Amino acid sequence: MVIWTFAKMTTPSKYVLYSYWRSSCSWRVRISLEWKNIPYEYRAVHLLNGGGEHLKDEYTTLNPNQRLPTLVVDGHALPQSGAILEFLEETHPEKPLLPSDAVARAQVRNLCAIIGCDIQPIQNLEVQVKATEDVPEEQRATKKQAWSRYWIERGFEALEKELVKTAGTYCFGDEITLADLYLQPQVYNANRVGVDMAKYPTIVRISAGLEALPAFQKAHPSQQPDAVN
Repeated sequence: MVIWTFAKMTTPSKYVLYSYWRSSCSWRVRISLEWKNIPYEYRAVHLLNGGGEHLKDEYTTLNPNQRLPTLVVDGHALPQSGAILEFLEETHPEKPLLPSDAVARAQVRNLCAIIGCDIQPIQNLEVQVKATEDVPEEQRATKKQAWSRYWIERGFEALEKELVKTAGTYCFGDEITLADLYLQPQVYNANRVGVDMAKYPTIVRISAGLEALPAFQKAHPSQQPDAVN
């Protein structure tokens, strides 16, 4: 029996990223692809049009969990941003986004998890809609913002304390790591819902530095083909 593995590939692979411009999970993956100089095709999946294109049969066949992003590599669909980022690390070790030391890698993954597990899922669009479905329509937008703001601030309090211990120029020392890929989209979301970022000076400082990096600029929502002003 032959077991097919990406690690054995010797020819360039075709990467297709199913993404939404404001999806923070998709944004993380875009940064990694840009950082590692991996060419890819962008396919937009709108979360609002027609009740949500991610809920349609075509996308559900690709990703039964109906979430973004999905990275298709030579016909193999890879969902979940965390799994995709680990895959890219393993198959494209150049310009690594994880430290070589095991303890340091665990510390970086902790920073990622604070955002990816404890903050982002609770304030994403689907949760906002569910949390406000019994609220009068004219109050929903305000309620959604308040909901998101609460969970981001709660998570940022912990993240700021962790970053005081680990940060150099970036989230973990002076090299870009996966933690930075998680941070930048979450700061964007925080600003959108009116979080008082002055309470998190380390987060603000790191984010400002990341804004100057070409890979982060190219992956920014405003630069995506499906971006809306």
